Order: sequence, then structure tokens, then C-alpha cells
Amino acid sequence: MIRSAALAWVSAAWLAGGGPAAAEDGAVPRVTPVVEGTAHQALFAVAFDAERGVAVGAAGELLLTGDRGVSWHPSKQNGATGLSLLGVDVRGAHAVAVGQAGLILVSDGNDAWQKAATAAQERLFAVSMNDAGKAVAVGAFGTIILSADFGRTWRSIAPPDVAQFSDQGAEPHLYAASVGPSGMVTVAGEFGLILRTLDDGGHWSVVHKGEASLFALDLPGAAEGFAVGQSGTILRTGDGGVTWREEPSNTTANLLGVTAAPDGKAIVTAMNSVLVSDDHGSSWRSVAWGDFGSTWYAGAQFVESAPATAILVGHAGRVLRMSL
Repeated sequence: MIRSAALAWVSAAWLAGGGPAAAEDGAVPRVTPVVEGTAHQALFAVAFDAERGVAVGAAGELLLTGDRGVSWHPSKQNGATGLSLLGVDVRGAHAVAVGQAGLILVSDGNDAWQKAATAAQERLFAVSMNDAGKAVAVGAFGTIILSADFGRTWRSIAPPDVAQFSDQGAEPHLYAASVGPSGMVTVAGEFGLILRTLDDGGHWSVVHKGEASLFALDLPGAAEGFAVGQSGTILRTGDGGVTWREEPSNTTANLLGVTAAPDGKAIVTAMNSVLVSDDHGSSWRSVAWGDFGSTWYAGAQFVESAPATAILVGHAGRVLRMSL
């Protein structure tokens, strides 16, 4: 089991419960284990740009690949911080990983990682970066920080009173982030919140609110995207995140990760379940394979298109390749 201190949203998912959806008809995905860790390991996030990928996890684990996830090796600085890394993103030679106590690690290639001067002391759950080097990281109690230089320096762009977006008057934890090619920032988290800013935090707009916490966000293109979270919640957008609608998932499992491919295929990782869609998220079916029904996977990202193939990471330091 993962210690609750390692990743708050996984703990929240356990507490809320939920089980796998009933299996449905459809093409059977091919799943291939790539890395087998130990019971005490956990990988929380994975990110790719072309062939290069990085996976991060508990106790500062850093795994690297240069062949779209076919093979992996530990970073030279694997475990150096001792703090859990909870989010990662990769753009070209640049990579940014974030985690506990506001930790930010930055790499400009060649497996050289340095601690960046952080603008946050709270736990950071996710980071997103675009090709121009704009990056946003989000975390506990409404933390939102921005970098314009591939993660080297940061500043807070959180609203002065982030509690205003919660009906309960609480500062919501934010679990997911996306920076678009144009620099638009979208963040998501507790109370079903999805917030957007077009001017680096000068003005924020609320584009969704609800009851279920949102744990992951994927806006891979100009239009279509997904947000997933507590109690089987799947939200879909067809206009780049301006509006969102809920899609039936046929599960009460807590959904931890989402990745979408241009051809309409999508994968959702979860507690005790993995879901796939072949029709742009209009319908979802559970995948019966190995331990999908009894444990958890978190990070996921498509890395190939023919066939559509994604990398999944999760419990026990496991890395899977999954082709739809």
C-alpha cells in the first residue's frame, strides 16, 4: 500500500472506495509489463516527448527511457532527494518533476537534475509545460506557480483568495494542470473545480464546479480533452476546455489518470480498474487483465499511434505498455 503521506489523492481514492466496471465487448488491449518493481515502490506520473520519457514516484524515484518506454533505467540521481515526486512533464531536452514540500527538479538533458528555487512550500501534485518553456505546477491548498523558463524560476499566480471558488470557503487542493501551446493555463482539483487563465493568472475563470474531486486532466489538442476523478467522474470538453460535460463511466472507481490519442482512443487509470474508449470518450469499457481489478495505476500517456500504445505506471514501481 502507498502511505497517505506519499500522495494525498491516492489516499482520498482509497477512502472513497469504488470497484471496477463490468466488462464490455470490444477489442482486447494488449498489455506488456516492462518494469517490475517491489512492493515498496510506487510510480505516480509519467511524461513523454517523442522518444524521451520520465517516470517519477515515491522516495524520489526517477526512471528514464529513450525509446518510447520499451526499456527503462534509473536516473543517476534516482532517490537522491528522499522526497516523493508526484508529477512530471517533458518537452524536448527539458524536464520538470515536482513533489513533496514544494520540491522542483529541473533537467536540461543528459540526466543532469538540479533543484529549482521554488515559489511554494506546499506539496506539488502536478506540472505541465509547453514547447515555449511556460510551465505551471499545482498543489495543496490552492497552490499555483508559473515558470517562463522551463522550470528554472517560479512565481505564484494563484488568485489572492482561492477559497472564493469553493462553496465551503476552503482552499481547494489542486491535482492537475495543463499549459496549452498558446499559453492558456487550465487547472483542476477539489470540488470539481476547473479554472482557466489566459493572462498568466491576472484573471481566472471558473469553467466547472461539482462535488467530485478531479485528479487528472488531459488537453492534448486544440479542442478535445478530458478530466477524471472521484467516484467514476469523467468530464469531456470539445472546445479546448471552455465548457465541460459529464460522460457515463459505468464505474464508481476513483479515476487517477487519463490520456487521449488523436484517433479517438483514450485510457483512464484508476483504483481497481482501467478503462478504455474507442469513440472519443462517448463510451467506456473496463479492461480485464492481470491485477487491474485489484490494485492501482496512476500515470498514463500515449506514445505511439499505430497501433495506439500508451505507457502506464503505478503500484510496486510497475511500468506497462498497453496497445489498443
